[in-house]
Amino acid sequence: MKKLFVLFSAAAAVLAMSAISASAQQPIIIKFSHVVANDTPKGKGALKFKELAEKYTNGKVKVEVYPNSQLFKDKEEIEALQLGSVQMLAPSTAKFAPLGAKEFEALDLPWLFKDDAAYDKAMKGPVGKWLFKKLESKGITGLAFWDNGFHMVSANRPLLMPADFQGLKMRISGSKIADRYFRDVGSIPQIMAFSEVYQALQTGVVDGCENTASNYLTQKFYEVQKDITVSYHAHLQYAVIVNSKFWNGLPADIRAELTKAMDEATDYTNSIAAKENKDALAAIKASGKTTLHYLTPAQIAAWKKAMAPTYKWAKGRVGGEVLDLLSKELNIKMN
Repeated sequence: MKKLFVLFSAAAAVLAMSAISASAQQPIIIKFSHVVANDTPKGKGALKFKELAEKYTNGKVKVEVYPNSQLFKDKEEIEALQLGSVQMLAPSTAKFAPLGAKEFEALDLPWLFKDDAAYDKAMKGPVGKWLFKKLESKGITGLAFWDNGFHMVSANRPLLMPADFQGLKMRISGSKIADRYFRDVGSIPQIMAFSEVYQALQTGVVDGCENTASNYLTQKFYEVQKDITVSYHAHLQYAVIVNSKFWNGLPADIRAELTKAMDEATDYTNSIAAKENKDALAAIKASGKTTLHYLTPAQIAAWKKAMAPTYKWAKGRVGGEVLDLLSKELNIKMN
């Protein structure tokens, strides 16, 4: 009997070790959630990260990408990340203000970035690093900034001069900076989840919105807006973030390979953003479902003048330090 017990115990130990070994071979799962379509710059960037992460870790990591708010609406994402329900996100930078990191909203200032190259340089330099430090106390680690190009605006009437915005309900993602500059031109900003925008435009809950060409195309906003102004008045950027506890708990070699994958996915995403938006704009024009308008230099000057008070107001909102950093990096004056 004693011999049988010893044999049984030995067999149990072998099974236990086999189970532990099998468990150890299970891939690390990273749930990467975002609110846009797969065929946008961010969507393609997430899929590129998945491809590279799984390749560089030899399958030790599996990335599950959930586009189009499949898991969470944009206003629920960050809380889910902090709770560990999802490991990775790429929200618009305006989403960090409710966490106490209002400084990110400075990136939403109108007419701030001259072009995509100026944005990319600032985010990879001191500005980006300084901003990511603001998230560390929130249990969030910033990995990269992704470019999605410049905003256009739309409504069911042409928006060419500031007065054309008067009384229009304009959807915004939540940025107080965007709220301010839309008020400067006489409109009424409405905060709304990205997944709800199409229906709101279709039913007249809101009159218009701002977004990039790729988002106008993939979300079909152009189908329910008679007029789009290719204004490029503000920039849309995303911050790729990860749950700090999860990230710091990864083996150092795995984390190094994921960092490499993220760096390459970031370069890829930012390199395609301009072309994706250009192609989307051409597709929108070809559809014939909306009229595209382009601002003249005089009209741009009128927009800049109307929105200029936002800069003065912003100092009280985001603080002088981030504005000084941007001023130095971009070689521009802050009012």
